[in-house]
Amino acid sequence: MGMLVNTTMAELSDLTFRTAFIVYIVALILAFIYYGRVNSVIEARREALAEKKVLVGAGGPEVVEKHKPDEDMIANARKWAGMTQALVWVGVALHLVAFVTRGLAANRFPLGNLYEYILFMTAVIMVVVAVVVQRKNWHTVWPWLLFPMVIAMFLNSTVFHMQAAPVVPALQSYWLPVHVSSVSVGASVGLVSGAFALLYLLRMHQPRGKEHGVLGAIARPLPDAKTLDQIAYKTAVVTLPLFGIGIVFGAIWAEVAWGRFWGWDAKETVSMITWILYAAYLHARATAGWKSAAAAWINVFAMAMTIFNMTYVNTVIAGLHSYAGLN
Repeated sequence: MGMLVNTTMAELSDLTFRTAFIVYIVALILAFIYYGRVNSVIEARREALAEKKVLVGAGGPEVVEKHKPDEDMIANARKWAGMTQALVWVGVALHLVAFVTRGLAANRFPLGNLYEYILFMTAVIMVVVAVVVQRKNWHTVWPWLLFPMVIAMFLNSTVFHMQAAPVVPALQSYWLPVHVSSVSVGASVGLVSGAFALLYLLRMHQPRGKEHGVLGAIARPLPDAKTLDQIAYKTAVVTLPLFGIGIVFGAIWAEVAWGRFWGWDAKETVSMITWILYAAYLHARATAGWKSAAAAWINVFAMAMTIFNMTYVNTVIAGLHSYAGLN
């Protein structure tokens, strides 16, 4: 009887996940509005500065501004930032409820298939990002992070969705929450790190105050390159040990379940390559002579490997880790 599914909890989990998805979409719209307002403030400041330089350069009187033209614009923009952040926290709360109720529905730790894996990872990513971007001048990263998040959640609730059910016998072990949760949290923080590394590379290509072209107009409201690089680095520092511990726990579980620590299974191999890439990124960041941009590309490649592992390896390649429920 303990393995029976609680359909009420299962329905509540699906409902709260979809509601969180809608809340994030609204937050994304508000984030785009905020992004546009910040862009307008930057343009107004630069135009005012250029005009002042022209007047002073021509021998005219130095203009004493009655009030800063962008003060009202800044206040207005901050309202949108505040609403975005508030909605994100509402979405996070719903997201976490969806995960907990999924576990209550299935009477087990809810990491038994790809749907639950992505449900958990997207929740962790949103918690990490919500904490990281609390600073006022970092809210402009929200459109860049919420957009891929809503796409992932949409795919999860449509393509990857599975009804709550007991797991296969191979996963009925206390090692499931220990191994999968540590790997998932590590991978989630790693994806955040990779996203900031990608934004850092964009910022390096479009330095603050020297933006040009369409890409420059898009990148203008982003934080400076140093800030983005620091966030990418600090989150990767968390990723490396967490992801590594998860791999070690997986090896111990493999010994218990299959009688060997390592078998070069597709998911094991790609996970190890990903961990090595994060180690290489951190080593490159700490090594004199390595350009930060070159190191950032290693981080981006590690992020790509994580996404490849979650999608292609989980759904297409048959192996000992084929528990996605799709292959």
